[in-house]
Amino acid sequence: MAEDLSADRVSRQPALSQQAEFSQEAWARNHAAYETIRAMPFNAELADGSLSPERFRRYIVQDAHYLIGFGRALALAAAKAPHPDRIVQFARGAETAIVVERALHGGFFRDYGIDAASFAATPLSPACDHYVAWLMASAYAEPYEVVLGALLPCFWIYAEVGRDIFSRAAVDNPYRAWIDTYAGEEFGEAVAAMIAATDEAALEASPALRERMQAAYAHATRLEYLFWDGAYRDRVWPL
Repeated sequence: MAEDLSADRVSRQPALSQQAEFSQEAWARNHAAYETIRAMPFNAELADGSLSPERFRRYIVQDAHYLIGFGRALALAAAKAPHPDRIVQFARGAETAIVVERALHGGFFRDYGIDAASFAATPLSPACDHYVAWLMASAYAEPYEVVLGALLPCFWIYAEVGRDIFSRAAVDNPYRAWIDTYAGEEFGEAVAAMIAATDEAALEASPALRERMQAAYAHATRLEYLFWDGAYRDRVWPL
């Protein structure tokens, strides 16, 4: 699934969804931010295998905390979804976030000697806490369309970063399990379904509501950057 992720990425987007108006615009508006995320030190070092185990350990612990909140936000999206198929999609997505992806983390937890007690005792980092709190607030208080705008970057950016890293990572990269998961076909299908659902929701949204969706997408993109950067730089609470 590795592919060229050059600036023409936007023009290829209709292959993921036939109703790509919102997603095309969102990707175009935030393309520079994606490029910054793709090339940031955490992902550059993850790709070449030089990322320190301590930095990856910090990331994986925070990501496990994040997925709990992300799963709850997906469950709330399911509750707000206007169509039965979307209810099923987001309910299954919540299950995947909690069960399947945590199984991936479980392997790393064993490798890094992280047990349930040490995980529970590790507080959410500032970036993780902000991201989870904002997602949950959005999922509770915002309309369905804006909730999808907030959720989409976590799916989409992970898939694109995973594909980019897959295209240049060595076979013996120590983070191969992470790379293969997010560059894989199964995750790619979940991303395509999320893009389709978001574009579908945007079709009937007013211009003002679409702008709120775009604002949510842009803010989530910024938080994706802060999450990786916080793990790389060991950002902790000052007090």
